[in-house]
Amino acid sequence: MKKISGLLGIALVIVLVAVTGQKAVAQSALKVDTKTSKVYWNAKKVTGEHSGLLSVAGGTVYVQDEKITGASINLDMNTIDCTDLEGEWKDKLIGHLKSDDFFSVEKHPKATFAIKSVTKDGAQHKVVGDLTIKGIKHEISFPAEVKVEGDKLTANGTATVDRTKYDIRYGSGKFFEGLGDKMIYDTFDIRFELVASSSAEISKP
Repeated sequence: MKKISGLLGIALVIVLVAVTGQKAVAQSALKVDTKTSKVYWNAKKVTGEHSGLLSVAGGTVYVQDEKITGASINLDMNTIDCTDLEGEWKDKLIGHLKSDDFFSVEKHPKATFAIKSVTKDGAQHKVVGDLTIKGIKHEISFPAEVKVEGDKLTANGTATVDRTKYDIRYGSGKFFEGLGDKMIYDTFDIRFELVASSSAEISKP
């Protein structure tokens, strides 16, 4: 009888450990809200700067214990917009940005950002992930404000990106001499305003 009780006790412990392990890996999959999420860009040149918007095409943020464990975010490059110009000059700039001189949008209609880690860094968080533009992937990191409340997440942060790493060399003083006031700086800023809410619960290994 004692032997049977002992075996039952062991079996119960095994079940509890298994259940606890399953709970430990359970994560919420939050769906990115494409209507309220925004991506802003700003690029500078010797004689000035331009700013604009880019639409978020979708994505998923994985959260466990109110912490981000990963994410995959898609950006629609066809939606590149400029907010500081109007009319013909605006159309020319957008057309140029979509051309092979810059983002080759016809060949690469989407860019992606895959978050690998989000860690607390003082009053903010440090976001590390892979940004893929024109099929070229590089790791970037930047500070961000991240808030997870129940089944809703908001995150805001600005990343500085070196465009030449993505084979965008037009107007770069690094590759062309004598550009003068036509030189465009190699880095540009992307500001993320991300909103995501609960869509499902999954178990991720």
